[in-house]
Amino acid sequence: MRVSRPVAIGLMVVCVLVVLWLAASNLGLQDGTTGPGAAPTTTPTAATPTASATGTTPAEPGGTAYPLEDGDGGPAGTDTRDWDDVDACRDDVLPPELEEVADDVEAGGPFEFPGKDGSTFGNYEGYLPDESRGYYREFTVETPGLDHRGARRIVTGGGADDPEVWYYTDDHYESFCEFVP
Repeated sequence: MRVSRPVAIGLMVVCVLVVLWLAASNLGLQDGTTGPGAAPTTTPTAATPTASATGTTPAEPGGTAYPLEDGDGGPAGTDTRDWDDVDACRDDVLPPELEEVADDVEAGGPFEFPGKDGSTFGNYEGYLPDESRGYYREFTVETPGLDHRGARRIVTGGGADDPEVWYYTDDHYESFCEFVP
């Protein structure tokens, strides 16, 4: 079967457009909101780092980590792993209850929820860097006024006795920020 030249050119144009559309959809570019250099599409939450109360901002990926000073010697938002796409916590996001839990983690306990605190965090959402199973552990940060665990957690990475990295979430693993105890 022979196809005329205009039909062949038309088919080639359609094929090129389909390939471009598939490439754009795989990169998330068809709506113009994501992809390299585009603004994130997530809605900021309390744990989504944007800027600190003291006016300093977290490092850009691949840039220099900027400690966000809290002034009282407690946990402070610091981007210690600028390559992990998790920015430093804004210090006004870190609740006062976090310090006691961080101290308990460093001391090896005791914990308010012994059956849950210290358990493996699976990172099923994929918001933290991929690591082998057992690398991450989770700990409850109590929310005053609740009679259950609530949504606030510390997730540590590395050794159980001496974590390499500390993350905080106040929305039950929907977003994370990094801090140092």
